[in-house]
Amino acid sequence: MTEQFNIVIPARYDSSRFPGKPLADINGKPMIQRVYEAAVDAGASEVVIATDSTLIGMAAEEFGATVCMTLEEHASGTDRLCEVVDKLEWADDTVVVNVQGDEPLMPSTIINQVAVDLIKNNEAGCATLYTGISHEDASDPNIVKVVTDAKGFALYFSRSVIPYIRDTDDAAVTELVYKRHIGLYAYRVALLKSFRTMKPCELEQAEKLEQLRLMWHGTAIHVAQAASIPGHGVDTPEDLERVKAAIAPDF
Repeated sequence: MTEQFNIVIPARYDSSRFPGKPLADINGKPMIQRVYEAAVDAGASEVVIATDSTLIGMAAEEFGATVCMTLEEHASGTDRLCEVVDKLEWADDTVVVNVQGDEPLMPSTIINQVAVDLIKNNEAGCATLYTGISHEDASDPNIVKVVTDAKGFALYFSRSVIPYIRDTDDAAVTELVYKRHIGLYAYRVALLKSFRTMKPCELEQAEKLEQLRLMWHGTAIHVAQAASIPGHGVDTPEDLERVKAAIAPDF
């Protein structure tokens, strides 16, 4: 089986919490370049930076990236992905990994892993990953949890504690490892083309989780345990300082 896949990195300049975030310097390189380099190391056939900003586009071209300029009004990174696959005319069976432009500590190993996982699971339209978390962290609504079936297909994603442990005196159950969802996805192009026609569902609107729209409309999502744990993403300037401390400067 040929394990070929492409990567798209959506990157917006405007952000309510951190304007210009993709161009923020991380020890000598803009953040978007560090994300791009991790994507290249993942072994993709093509890596494309999708942006609505000429500033980001010019910066990306300076370090040798392929850039696809997209519309400003996309509601999500997935919508931006849909525009890219149309413009580049990728075949329906092409596997595309969506790597967020604010994840400079995303390991290339798991970018590759999620792509290969989708390639090996023909019945899935989408694949994603999880890591284990503690019982205490499972109660945090900012941490998305997932439960799967025996074959590793998602049953549900939630901000609530799932599963709920009713009998805490059951030793076998209390050793249960909750599954923390990692926001890294691989899609087939055919699914991305269908996504634009899928109406948001009540579950998605309640949980504010876009993947529930896919499940609502019948998409099978395969979920595997991540081979390594990603570092912090960057949502705020404070996050940026944390990431800087984790990355050695390039000399």
